[in-house]
Amino acid sequence: MSFFRRAGRARRGIAYRKAPIIGIELTELSIVICTRNRAPSLGPMLAALRDVRSERAWELLLIDNASTDDTRRILDAAARDYPDARVETVTAIGLGAARDAAWRMAKGEIVLFTDDDCYVAPDIVDATTRAFANHPGTGLIGGRILLHDPDDYPVTIDERTEAETIEPCSFAPPGTLQGANFAFRRSALEAIGGIDTMLGAGTPFPCEDIDAVAACLWAGIPGRFDPVMVVRHHHGRKEADFPALMEGYDRGRGAYFAKYALRPDSRAAYLTGWARERFASPHRGDLATLRRELRSALRYLRARRTWGALLLAGPMGAAAWLALAAKVAVRKAASVVRHDGGRPAE
Repeated sequence: MSFFRRAGRARRGIAYRKAPIIGIELTELSIVICTRNRAPSLGPMLAALRDVRSERAWELLLIDNASTDDTRRILDAAARDYPDARVETVTAIGLGAARDAAWRMAKGEIVLFTDDDCYVAPDIVDATTRAFANHPGTGLIGGRILLHDPDDYPVTIDERTEAETIEPCSFAPPGTLQGANFAFRRSALEAIGGIDTMLGAGTPFPCEDIDAVAACLWAGIPGRFDPVMVVRHHHGRKEADFPALMEGYDRGRGAYFAKYALRPDSRAAYLTGWARERFASPHRGDLATLRRELRSALRYLRARRTWGALLLAGPMGAAAWLALAAKVAVRKAASVVRHDGGRPAE
């Protein structure tokens, strides 16, 4: 089936056809976890997987992303505890490259990605397959991400309790669905050509998860948030870690926005959405955020060798930053006037 016909089926809510893999017998669902040099912290994640219970056919695929510590040995030992588990190595470093290779090796008609610091709920297989069965026209679904340790800073979680539909061909703000708990039909991943190997943790552009979401949406494939799919995130970050984490996310957003601003079909939505995120309620911190986003956007354009876009992006980015600086200054001045009660200076 062609890319455009598949997208059209998605828009009309028609279920995807099964995608045969030559020489591989498909199972219902694959849980995929990619990791690199995290040997000391893998135990709780692997223990949670042992508690998964389901009558459905599923497999566990553990990806060692070219680790230099004992990660591979620990994964190999753990895989013996599961009825259908494999360990594979991906040598191209980066979460996008690891996940892209993983889904191609996976046997599941549904591919569920989670992180190596997440603990899946025991019913994750049943909850995920049920969510897709209840919504046959949906190509990707993300779920709840709860904070495991209450002493950790409440970041990189998603505690929504109401289901939401994500319409095709729409702006997807970062965080719409998160890579700690999201799943795709194999046919959706095939329709978008897989996960972008330039992106993800371990690269300059940590945004492979929201990029995969947007790629599906702009291929006409509807998405969904469904709270029945649950993982607990044990990220270990404290409040002092938050600024550095956000700087990394700023770089990811810059590359993500630049990628979809390059596309003629999504350009208007993404330039508008980017501006709305920065200009809706601007404050001084937005200036540093926008600066990092713009620098990352330019770096992404250079990496893509889109020289014409790069020539335009520099002046446009500078103009956007100056406009934001002016708006921040106006808001600050208005705040001072309100604080002084509107009294003129003596």
